[in-house]
Amino acid sequence: MTRKYLFLFLFSLVLSASGLASLPVVDRDEARFVQATKQMAESGDYMDIRFQEASRYKKPIGIYWLQSAAVALSGEGAAAPIWVYRLVSALGIAIGVVATAWTATVLFGTNAGMAAGLVVAAIFATAFEGRIAKTDAFLLACCVLAQGSLAQIYVAARRSEPSANYLPWLFWIAQGVGILIKGPITPAISLLTVLVLLAFERDARWLSRLKAGRGLLLTVLIVVPWLALITWKSGGAFWQEAVGKDLVGKVADGQESHGMPPGYYSLTYSLFMWPFSLIAIGAGLAALNHVRGDPRLRFCLAWYIPFWLLLELVPTKLPHYVLPAYPAVALLVGWLLTLSPEQAALKRWQTWLYWATAFGLVVVTLGLAAIAVGAPLYLTGVFNPWSIPTAIFALATGYLAFPRQTRLSLGRIGAAAAAAGATYALLIGLVVPSLTPIWLTPRIVAAIDQYRPCEKSVLASSLYHEPSLIFMAGTGTKLTDAEGAAAHLAADSACALALVPIADETTLQSRLASSGKTATRLTEIDGINYSSGDNLALGLYRVASP
Repeated sequence: MTRKYLFLFLFSLVLSASGLASLPVVDRDEARFVQATKQMAESGDYMDIRFQEASRYKKPIGIYWLQSAAVALSGEGAAAPIWVYRLVSALGIAIGVVATAWTATVLFGTNAGMAAGLVVAAIFATAFEGRIAKTDAFLLACCVLAQGSLAQIYVAARRSEPSANYLPWLFWIAQGVGILIKGPITPAISLLTVLVLLAFERDARWLSRLKAGRGLLLTVLIVVPWLALITWKSGGAFWQEAVGKDLVGKVADGQESHGMPPGYYSLTYSLFMWPFSLIAIGAGLAALNHVRGDPRLRFCLAWYIPFWLLLELVPTKLPHYVLPAYPAVALLVGWLLTLSPEQAALKRWQTWLYWATAFGLVVVTLGLAAIAVGAPLYLTGVFNPWSIPTAIFALATGYLAFPRQTRLSLGRIGAAAAAAGATYALLIGLVVPSLTPIWLTPRIVAAIDQYRPCEKSVLASSLYHEPSLIFMAGTGTKLTDAEGAAAHLAADSACALALVPIADETTLQSRLASSGKTATRLTEIDGINYSSGDNLALGLYRVASP
């Protein structure tokens, strides 16, 4: 049993490895998280959260502490490369995979546990989040540990069986750590699950096994010390930004241009559950047919459906928000292996949704293959030799993951997971990093390193204000306009550098002329800012030598 969990843990880490170092810093969320952590290493202040001079209180401290630990262990301090920060996310996904397998094993058996773990390890959502240094991968670990503990307590109570003594404490510890990672998400999922179960069963006696009094105290002891300190240190600004602006803003309106209508997560499901979207929907539909007499299925559905519906109703939508619910359907995929083909059969009314998802699996599979081949040709005009094997693995994954009778064997799930891992390794690790026109920041920083007049030259950037530039070019980088860039060059004519759109060069020169100086364009960097969709032509400037 231990070997199975060790295999899944290592399998997940291997699946996340490619791209950790080769994928450039991703704007904008990842860059903001890692820059705030970098500033902790620079300043030695591990209690406050800042992005340059501004406070960054949208999320609690947990992820910054974990990333800071990785940075400290690397021995490189603030100079640590991006892959060091991303190790925390890779670890979070691996823990989530093992926790899913553990829960499925207890509920449905050994084969079910292996299947559920493989599904969570290999879906597109975890492949992406495991390579990005932000909160969602480790949030997944906290949610699965909490929900897995809750599931085992609930099912044991319904069967009048004892449950392990450590489960309540694991549940409350996961709640506390989850709050420090991403606020109320972990408690909200558990609370929704409990409320739905109570609504259907009208029986709350099993909740006594949670040891809520002592458990809540444990959670408070984990969470409150930092909350008290940051409340005092920020003068209450943390609560205003984290709750008043971030949380309430997302619930009340589509925040940061991420507003989407209900149905968004249904449309993105086939991509983010790829390649197991079809067997997962088949397992969910089959579970509806057997849920009445099986508390295990009742729990899985109470975990997934209410949280998914809630997210569909919240105006602000991003694909990763639904990630903590995906392990619930992975558990059902494992359960499906315990049924005969006749028991797994769907009712006639369910088949239309099943085949609609089958269409989604085909579209996503073909789409990934097409992107692997077409994106390098479109963006760089050059054929990437890694495109063909990427497309072949993507097509093979889709073929292996397409069930013949609603479900897949464990061997086929394993083969599809391995093929998906190869697809991600090539696509995210090799093909996407080669799309140089969209990776402006690394090219800008390379130009700075080439033309830097002084060891401590500071850059002022006009128009291009992506947070990745702060992380890679230095915390002191100034975000300004063309006039501000001119003032920066004039103030330090020997060492200063400025990044200004070519279209604003006349403004730059005219402002410098008032100081009796002119600017020399050292190089030009052209490309696409994928965060805004703008085509940019940027010049790197310094003051001309007299």
